[in-house]
Amino acid sequence: MYLYGMQKKRTFQKPVIVISRCIEHDPVRYNGDMISSTEVAAMKPYVTFIPVCPEVEIGLGIPRSSIRIVRTKAGDRLIQPTTNEDLTDRMNTFTEGFISSLPSVDGFILKNKSPTSGISNVNIYPSVGKSAAIEKGPGFFGGRILETFTDYPIEDEGRIRNHRIREHFLTRIFMLADLRNVESVGTMAALARFHSENKLLLMAYSQSRLRELGGIVANSDRKRPDAVLKEYRRALLTATRLPPRYTSHINVLHHSFGYISENLNPDEKAFFIDRIEAYRKGRLPLSAVRMILQTWLLTYTSDYLKNQTWFAPYPDGLVILPAEELERGRNMY
Repeated sequence: MYLYGMQKKRTFQKPVIVISRCIEHDPVRYNGDMISSTEVAAMKPYVTFIPVCPEVEIGLGIPRSSIRIVRTKAGDRLIQPTTNEDLTDRMNTFTEGFISSLPSVDGFILKNKSPTSGISNVNIYPSVGKSAAIEKGPGFFGGRILETFTDYPIEDEGRIRNHRIREHFLTRIFMLADLRNVESVGTMAALARFHSENKLLLMAYSQSRLRELGGIVANSDRKRPDAVLKEYRRALLTATRLPPRYTSHINVLHHSFGYISENLNPDEKAFFIDRIEAYRKGRLPLSAVRMILQTWLLTYTSDYLKNQTWFAPYPDGLVILPAEELERGRNMY
């Protein structure tokens, strides 16, 4: 639960996330270890995880000899150097079967640099023997995920340590979980409500994409609801692929301010504009400026603002401030 514009509580749908099993789930790495992740551990109460270890699924043991991607004339192959075994076909067969059996999912967190699950920065070697990598790319499993789930939220445990990347990932997976719930209802009314409640958030991503999505909801061609929902999902994934720019959030702050500014005195108005400028110059986080609006909404009701997900894109239990924010104000002596 979380406060929207401080007027009502939001109930969050649980996102369904495919995750590498070695990340905060089981000790299934090649060396028998499990990877600790503060960010993933924090998600567990709020997310339904589908853990998977492709290497274990194709029959490799724990622990096991490492594997690598080797570039050959016939293409990239997945090889275990100690046995010289070619695991390519087994991995491809497993991957296709896994993808085809997946329920509706909202995102992925995969193992960084893994020759199977990596989504980037995976070493590609010229031979099975000792040699330097000649290129980097995705792993066999991770690459197929990227191809199949175009524009979906897909990250690794390294990247989500970055505050901005994590915030973008969380915002998208909870939005997509809500959309998945709308799709289960399957009505235009449910989609219209979803679009209305996400208007400010979508405005922060792209005003032109917001208009495009609004046109899909208007459904002037009288398409069937299921066709409209599919079109809307595709457009939403594209619209939210990249994180909002800070200037777009400033536009949303001004837009929201317009709904309550008539209730404020000149000093309050000047104070808020000053806070926006502090955010523009990097002296304040967005959350601090947004909280001022939320506080005013306790007094000045706005039916439009009170339901906007932009005020609470994901549960507050998942708010992990950057280290420099956590250190501010502490007695360091």
